Amino acid sequence: MFLVKALHAAGFANKPVSESREDGLVYTDCYLTAAVKCAPPGDRPTQAEFLNCSSYLEAEIALMTNLKAVLALGSLAFGAYLDHLNRVGVPTRGVRFGHGAKFTFEGVPTLYVSYHPSPRNTNTRKLTQGMLASMLSRIRRDLELESRI
Repeated sequence: MFLVKALHAAGFANKPVSESREDGLVYTDCYLTAAVKCAPPGDRPTQAEFLNCSSYLEAEIALMTNLKAVLALGSLAFGAYLDHLNRVGVPTRGVRFGHGAKFTFEGVPTLYVSYHPSPRNTNTRKLTQGMLASMLSRIRRDLELESRI
């Protein structure tokens, strides 16, 4: 609910709460995916699992021909996306994880970075609803500005 509420606040979801697959939630200008497609033991995927699932991430990204921005939720997603960029020949040297960071690269979507909305991060207030909503609103504004250019 945390993520959907923030997506709704920034205009990427039609409602702030989702309770079932049939509840009418619709994302607009937004696609959610995971870098690892299985639930690994201890919820901590290994590098081998990231590598094993990387072809799925590559295929999903390739299908999104109008992709303008990527939001990496957490350091694991951030690393997986950087690995993707390196595989397609985009240099990422010196790029470091940090909540609120924004990175632009030649020829690929802008990368935005946020802490993961896990219970550990939200219960300790490392990531608040306002922080995530603000990040998503920033992305929305940047996309709108880009579309005017």
